[in-house]
Amino acid sequence: MESLAELGINLPGLIAQIVNFGILFILLYFVAYKPILRVLDERSRRVKEGVEQTERVKEQAARAEEESKKRIEAASREGQEIIARAVKTGEEVRQQAQQDARREGEALIARARGEIQRERDEAIGELRREFADLAVLAAEKVIERSLDKESHRQLIDKTLEESSTFRKN
Repeated sequence: MESLAELGINLPGLIAQIVNFGILFILLYFVAYKPILRVLDERSRRVKEGVEQTERVKEQAARAEEESKKRIEAASREGQEIIARAVKTGEEVRQQAQQDARREGEALIARARGEIQRERDEAIGELRREFADLAVLAAEKVIERSLDKESHRQLIDKTLEESSTFRKN
Protein backbone atom coordinates (compact mmCIF):
# COMPACT_ATOMS: atom_id res chain seq x y z
CA MET A 1 0.00 0.00 0.00
CA GLU A 2 2.74 2.26 0.65
CA SER A 3 4.02 1.66 -2.77
CA LEU A 4 0.69 2.89 -4.08
CA ALA A 5 0.90 5.93 -1.89
CA GLU A 6 4.36 6.62 -3.22
CA LEU A 7 2.93 6.58 -6.70
CA GLY A 8 0.27 9.10 -5.65
CA ILE A 9 -2.63 6.70 -5.69
CA ASN A 10 -5.14 6.94 -2.90
CA LEU A 11 -6.67 3.50 -2.46
CA PRO A 12 -10.00 4.54 -0.90
CA GLY A 13 -10.40 7.23 -3.59
CA LEU A 14 -9.56 4.68 -6.28
CA ILE A 15 -12.17 2.26 -4.99
CA ALA A 16 -14.76 5.06 -4.75
CA GLN A 17 -14.01 6.02 -8.36
CA ILE A 18 -14.26 2.38 -9.54
CA VAL A 19 -17.62 2.05 -7.76
CA ASN A 20 -18.80 5.38 -9.19
CA PHE A 21 -17.66 4.26 -12.67
CA GLY A 22 -19.55 0.96 -12.30
CA ILE A 23 -22.73 2.73 -11.16
CA LEU A 24 -22.38 5.28 -13.98
CA PHE A 25 -21.76 2.45 -16.45
CA ILE A 26 -24.86 0.56 -15.28
CA LEU A 27 -26.95 3.77 -15.37
CA LEU A 28 -25.69 4.70 -18.83
CA TYR A 29 -26.28 1.15 -20.02
CA PHE A 30 -29.95 1.18 -19.00
CA VAL A 31 -30.70 4.89 -19.55
CA ALA A 32 -28.63 5.81 -22.57
CA TYR A 33 -27.04 2.79 -24.25
CA LYS A 34 -30.19 0.67 -24.72
CA PRO A 35 -32.31 3.63 -25.99
CA ILE A 36 -29.45 4.75 -28.26
CA LEU A 37 -29.07 1.19 -29.56
CA ARG A 38 -32.84 1.04 -30.07
CA VAL A 39 -32.77 4.37 -31.96
CA LEU A 40 -29.79 3.20 -34.02
CA ASP A 41 -31.48 -0.14 -34.75
CA GLU A 42 -34.70 1.69 -35.73
CA ARG A 43 -32.76 4.07 -37.96
CA SER A 44 -30.87 1.16 -39.49
CA ARG A 45 -34.16 -0.63 -40.12
CA ARG A 46 -35.66 2.52 -41.75
CA VAL A 47 -32.59 2.96 -43.94
CA LYS A 48 -32.79 -0.68 -44.94
CA GLU A 49 -36.52 -0.30 -45.74
CA GLY A 50 -35.73 2.87 -47.70
CA VAL A 51 -33.09 1.02 -49.71
CA GLU A 52 -35.48 -1.86 -50.33
CA GLN A 53 -38.24 0.55 -51.34
CA THR A 54 -35.80 2.33 -53.66
CA GLU A 55 -34.92 -1.03 -55.22
CA ARG A 56 -38.62 -1.82 -55.67
CA VAL A 57 -39.20 1.59 -57.26
CA LYS A 58 -36.22 1.00 -59.56
CA GLU A 59 -37.61 -2.40 -60.55
CA GLN A 60 -41.06 -0.90 -61.15
CA ALA A 61 -39.51 1.88 -63.22
CA ALA A 62 -37.54 -0.69 -65.24
CA ARG A 63 -40.70 -2.76 -65.78
CA ALA A 64 -42.65 0.36 -66.74
CA GLU A 65 -39.90 1.36 -69.17
CA GLU A 66 -39.84 -2.14 -70.69
CA GLU A 67 -43.62 -2.12 -70.93
CA SER A 68 -43.59 1.29 -72.61
CA LYS A 69 -40.95 0.03 -75.07
CA LYS A 70 -43.18 -2.95 -75.87
CA ARG A 71 -46.16 -0.65 -76.37
CA ILE A 72 -44.12 1.63 -78.62
CA GLU A 73 -42.95 -1.37 -80.65
CA ALA A 74 -46.51 -2.68 -80.88
CA ALA A 75 -47.75 0.75 -81.95
CA SER A 76 -44.97 0.92 -84.52
CA ARG A 77 -45.88 -2.51 -85.90
CA GLU A 78 -49.54 -1.53 -85.97
CA GLY A 79 -48.63 1.69 -87.78
CA GLN A 80 -46.63 -0.28 -90.34
CA GLU A 81 -49.57 -2.66 -90.81
CA ILE A 82 -51.93 0.29 -91.31
CA ILE A 83 -49.56 1.80 -93.86
CA ALA A 84 -49.26 -1.56 -95.66
CA ARG A 85 -53.05 -1.93 -95.72
CA ALA A 86 -53.42 1.64 -97.00
CA VAL A 87 -50.90 0.99 -99.77
CA LYS A 88 -52.66 -2.27 -100.67
CA THR A 89 -56.05 -0.54 -100.67
CA GLY A 90 -54.64 2.27 -102.81
CA GLU A 91 -53.28 -0.26 -105.29
CA GLU A 92 -56.63 -2.07 -105.39
CA VAL A 93 -58.45 1.24 -105.94
CA ARG A 94 -56.01 2.12 -108.74
CA GLN A 95 -56.50 -1.27 -110.40
CA GLN A 96 -60.27 -0.99 -110.03
CA ALA A 97 -60.17 2.49 -111.57
CA GLN A 98 -58.09 1.14 -114.47
CA GLN A 99 -60.54 -1.72 -115.01
CA ASP A 100 -63.50 0.68 -114.85
CA ALA A 101 -61.79 3.00 -117.34
CA ARG A 102 -61.01 0.07 -119.64
CA ARG A 103 -64.62 -1.16 -119.50
CA GLU A 104 -65.91 2.35 -120.08
CA GLY A 105 -63.54 2.77 -123.03
CA GLU A 106 -64.66 -0.55 -124.50
CA ALA A 107 -68.29 0.48 -124.05
CA LEU A 108 -67.60 3.80 -125.78
CA ILE A 109 -65.86 1.98 -128.63
CA ALA A 110 -68.80 -0.45 -128.94
CA ARG A 111 -71.29 2.43 -128.95
CA ALA A 112 -69.19 4.29 -131.52
CA ARG A 113 -69.01 1.18 -133.72
CA GLY A 114 -72.77 0.73 -133.39
CA GLU A 115 -73.30 4.38 -134.24
CA ILE A 116 -70.95 4.10 -137.22
CA GLN A 117 -72.73 0.94 -138.39
CA ARG A 118 -76.13 2.64 -138.00
CA GLU A 119 -74.97 5.74 -139.89
CA ARG A 120 -73.41 3.52 -142.57
CA ASP A 121 -76.66 1.55 -142.91
CA GLU A 122 -78.63 4.83 -143.08
CA ALA A 123 -76.23 6.18 -145.73
CA ILE A 124 -76.54 2.97 -147.75
CA GLY A 125 -80.32 3.09 -147.44
CA GLU A 126 -80.36 6.75 -148.46
CA LEU A 127 -78.04 5.97 -151.34
CA ARG A 128 -80.34 3.13 -152.47
CA ARG A 129 -83.38 5.41 -152.30
CA GLU A 130 -81.60 8.10 -154.27
CA PHE A 131 -80.34 5.52 -156.76
CA ALA A 132 -83.85 4.15 -157.11
CA ASP A 133 -85.23 7.63 -157.69
CA LEU A 134 -82.50 8.32 -160.24
CA ALA A 135 -83.16 4.99 -161.94
CA VAL A 136 -86.89 5.77 -162.13
CA LEU A 137 -86.15 9.23 -163.53
CA ALA A 138 -83.71 7.77 -166.04
CA ALA A 139 -86.19 5.07 -167.02
CA GLU A 140 -88.92 7.70 -167.44
CA LYS A 141 -86.71 9.72 -169.67
CA VAL A 142 -85.72 6.66 -171.64
CA ILE A 143 -89.20 5.45 -172.26
CA GLU A 144 -90.67 8.90 -172.13
CA ARG A 145 -93.57 7.89 -170.08
CA SER A 146 -94.34 7.83 -166.38
CA LEU A 147 -94.02 4.54 -164.61
CA ASP A 148 -95.68 3.56 -161.39
CA LYS A 149 -93.00 4.77 -159.00
CA GLU A 150 -93.88 2.38 -156.18
CA SER A 151 -93.79 -0.81 -158.24
CA HIS A 152 -90.68 0.33 -160.02
CA ARG A 153 -89.00 1.14 -156.70
CA GLN A 154 -89.86 -2.30 -155.32
CA LEU A 155 -88.34 -3.86 -158.41
CA ILE A 156 -85.14 -1.83 -158.02
CA ASP A 157 -84.90 -2.57 -154.26
CA LYS A 158 -85.27 -6.27 -154.94
CA THR A 159 -82.57 -6.11 -157.59
CA LEU A 160 -80.24 -4.18 -155.28
CA GLU A 161 -80.77 -6.68 -152.44
CA GLU A 162 -80.04 -9.57 -154.76
CA SER A 163 -76.92 -7.89 -156.01
CA SER A 164 -75.74 -7.11 -152.45
CA THR A 165 -76.26 -10.76 -151.39
CA PHE A 166 -74.16 -11.82 -154.37
CA ARG A 167 -71.40 -9.40 -153.35
CA LYS A 168 -71.39 -10.64 -149.74
CA ASN A 169 -71.00 -14.26 -150.78
